Amino acid sequence: MVTFASGYWAGIFCAIVSHPADTMVSIINKRESTESAAVQARKIYGEIGFKGLWSGLATRIIMVGTLTGLQWWIYDSFKVAFGLATTGGK
Repeated sequence: MVTFASGYWAGIFCAIVSHPADTMVSIINKRESTESAAVQARKIYGEIGFKGLWSGLATRIIMVGTLTGLQWWIYDSFKVAFGLATTGGK
């Protein structure tokens, strides 16, 4: 349970750090434009603003947190199954 919770917290942190950039890249990829990414990013920011960059964060936290927690749990379970020291173990 400690491993899963640690992974979940790491996933939350990663989701918060990466969400604004991922939101911007997703919108840029949906558009058909020949303008540079920087120009498009300025236009998009003008349209959605700071609040728009954070739209959908709760859903992303649930998704990324759960996936990261499960990955950490699977990794430690594998190590236990093969007699290796667990993360943080001696």
